[in-house]
Amino acid sequence: MLSCREEIFGPLLGIYRFETEQEAVDKANATSMGLASYFFTRDVSRTWRLLESLEAGMIGMNTGNSSCAESPFGGIKMSGYGKEAGKDVAIEEYLISKTGTLTVADIRSNM
Repeated sequence: MLSCREEIFGPLLGIYRFETEQEAVDKANATSMGLASYFFTRDVSRTWRLLESLEAGMIGMNTGNSSCAESPFGGIKMSGYGKEAGKDVAIEEYLISKTGTLTVADIRSNM
C-alpha cells in the first residue's frame, strides 16, 4: 500500500477492502500526507462522519473533484499548511481547515 502513504501526482486509482468504517478511516489516515481524500456513499450520516474524521485538506464526497476556484486549495500534515486562492486566505494560512465538495445525485435516476 505504498501508494497510500505517498503523494502520487498522476492518474492512479487504488481500491482497498475494509470491513468497518473505522478501519477505512484508519487506513486513509495512516500516512504523513494529507492533501486530498475521496469517498462515495449513499449514507448522509456517514458523509458527515467521514468529512470530520478524514485527515486531509480537501475532501471529495461522491465526486472525483475535491476543489473549485472559490475554495481554498491546500493540504494538512506533511502536505503543507496554508492555503492558496479562495476567500479570506490571509488568516487561513494559520489555521488547519478542510474543504468538502459533495455531489448529490438525483435518486429518481437510480430507480
